[in-house]
Amino acid sequence: MDDRTRTEIEAAAFRRLRQHLLEDRPDAQNIDLMNLAGFCRNCLSRWYGEAAAEHGIELSKDEAREIFYGMPMSEWKARHQTEASAEQQAAFDKSFAENVGKG
Repeated sequence: MDDRTRTEIEAAAFRRLRQHLLEDRPDAQNIDLMNLAGFCRNCLSRWYGEAAAEHGIELSKDEAREIFYGMPMSEWKARHQTEASAEQQAAFDKSFAENVGKG
């Protein structure tokens, strides 16, 4: 597989992951994604911004999030995000404490 084809396939897989997380499963909460997988939609938007920076395109955190989410973060939260339960927050805090500096 040549580099261009690989890049196109990786881009298609990223777009499908984004669609899955934003359109197919907006009910999957970011805190649950973090607790189970160690990353969430916000991580993906941060990585998007970091990749843009590698190409000389500077995006603020809010700009990268709006591009990734397809809307302002405040709108996404109002539509889809629920308050974290005590159990979710405790699992996040434990995972964060165990993995600080790993990613």
